Amino acid sequence: MPARLVSRLSIPPSFPLSNATMASGTLYTFPDNFRAQKILIAAQFSGANVKVDSNFVFGETNKKDDFLKKFPFGKVPAFETSDGKYLTESNAIAYYVSNKQLRGNSDLEQAQVQQWLSFADSEILPASCTWVYPAISIMQANKQSTDRAKEDVKRILQALDSHLLTRTYLVGERISLADIVVATNLLNLYQHVLDGNFRKPYQNTNRWFTTIVNQPQFKAVVKDFKFCEKAAEFDAKKFAEFQGKSGGAAPKEGGKKQKKSESEKDTKKQEPKKKQEKEKEPEVEPDAADEALALEPKQKDPFADIPAGTFNLDEFKRCYSNEDESKSIPFFWEKLDKDHWSIWKGEYKYNDELEKVFMSCNLITGMFQRIEKLKKNAFASVCLFGTDNDSSISGIWVFRGQKLAFELSPDWQTDYESYSWTKLDANKPETKDIVSKYFSWTATDSKGRKFNQGKIFK
Repeated sequence: MPARLVSRLSIPPSFPLSNATMASGTLYTFPDNFRAQKILIAAQFSGANVKVDSNFVFGETNKKDDFLKKFPFGKVPAFETSDGKYLTESNAIAYYVSNKQLRGNSDLEQAQVQQWLSFADSEILPASCTWVYPAISIMQANKQSTDRAKEDVKRILQALDSHLLTRTYLVGERISLADIVVATNLLNLYQHVLDGNFRKPYQNTNRWFTTIVNQPQFKAVVKDFKFCEKAAEFDAKKFAEFQGKSGGAAPKEGGKKQKKSESEKDTKKQEPKKKQEKEKEPEVEPDAADEALALEPKQKDPFADIPAGTFNLDEFKRCYSNEDESKSIPFFWEKLDKDHWSIWKGEYKYNDELEKVFMSCNLITGMFQRIEKLKKNAFASVCLFGTDNDSSISGIWVFRGQKLAFELSPDWQTDYESYSWTKLDANKPETKDIVSKYFSWTATDSKGRKFNQGKIFK
């Protein structure tokens, strides 16, 4: 840790426990899950009695009937209170185990805490995952996505830096849940990719982050944290090895396959094993993302039982990308198989909370990034209408099947409840009109706000 940062640490006095919620219960999670870390850190500060179930095995325990009766989606972290109540979603659990100080001492502070919790999940997390996961070679690299994520991270750090110019903590004069959640969502960035040169311009953010991670309550949960010295970069070999460990298909080698003698086969079987044992020695303990991806069992394709029909989505996407709307939209209606595909309108429920246009656009981008695997069976044009502090978000979605696709998989449900969904009748003229306007970005919203910008999910 740089000496100049150590000298600026501002360690507050011990946290008072007199206003602790005294919450107690059992937390179900896998080791080093950053979503669970914020819960455990909050409990350290508040004095809540949180026990981690040591018998929990991700991919097994959370697939059993008795677990699913308590937590239907099988997601972790999950929390069972000592009096038999059940909670999911990490921010909700962290809030429950917090005391009054962590939650905010006034109505305004409580709202500000919630604001930063939303910021951490909708702004920081998508950018962090998009940059860090390929960098540590557990996800395929995409230069365009990584470059975009780096720019998003710069904006995030700059926003924090400006906010912290005259403040020690994000909310109020003491550490709150806002500091805990934002810091844990930044952990992977600071540990793997934010080297000294990248983080140098953001001195206020660095000072605040260093203060938080050096609290004894934080260090009791997040052990052996180290600042990044050299940014990690994608390694194709490591990615291939990770794919093999997690059940993915290993890359095929070039050239024709030749038959081997029995002796050669036996030698072939033995040699890689020795090689793997040597390669395993220097490996570091996997982080939360590695652990989760490695242990996640292969799941059935949510669309496996839904007929594809005659509509070729990829063909339409190519047409939409390469042709003007005067050609691509008629192409859509000509090819659409209305019996096997459906059209939905999604309208953001909390437009009154939208502030800066760029932040609203990041909400859309974040949602798209979290449902990447849905792309094969969906297309959408999502639009932002209006201006700063007077805007709305809505979009037209096309899904394979007649049901709302988000409900087919828990992996796609992070954002969809923030929208109200209406199924449109593809045979009605008004549906064709609204689809055409959204696809061509010529629509206005229900209050007459003009189109500002749009994003395409394809």
